Amino acid sequence: MSQALGNTALAYARLWHQVDASDRILGKLAERIAIVLMGKHKPIYDPSVDCGDYVIVSNASKVKVTGRKPDQKLYRTHSMYPGNLKEVKYKDMMVKKPDEIIRLAVAGMLPKNNLRHRRLERLRIFAGSDTGTLGANVVKRWQDGTLQPHVPAKPTAAASPDAKAGPP
Repeated sequence: MSQALGNTALAYARLWHQVDASDRILGKLAERIAIVLMGKHKPIYDPSVDCGDYVIVSNASKVKVTGRKPDQKLYRTHSMYPGNLKEVKYKDMMVKKPDEIIRLAVAGMLPKNNLRHRRLERLRIFAGSDTGTLGANVVKRWQDGTLQPHVPAKPTAAASPDAKAGPP
């Protein structure tokens, strides 16, 4: 019996992506991050398989929202005790926990199923530009919010077949 191995192992490999959230719109940024966490940008995407990548978000405190959302948007939490509904405005949340704003926006974009918690664990958010030791893992960086196509490296002069071994 013959069995051929394809490139599926490389397709299932998890890459690290870095996103700079400076002056980016919150909803569009969360949508792109959710697509990468789910793995929809890969050719092997299956809704029932967790094949997404890691995402590091830097400068979360500089994310923007449009319109009158800074004044109107509320974040609500409830502990299930009577009268314990807490509401925090967007402006106050941006001062206290800017990373939580992006985390909640991405969580709202992910499907509500058993894989949601595992996908959110692969999201790392930093309020400033310092990503610590996780920055060494980054393979792809987003400048404008879109994923760049993978471009293979060009061969060097030493690797070309017509290169001479020594000096002329």
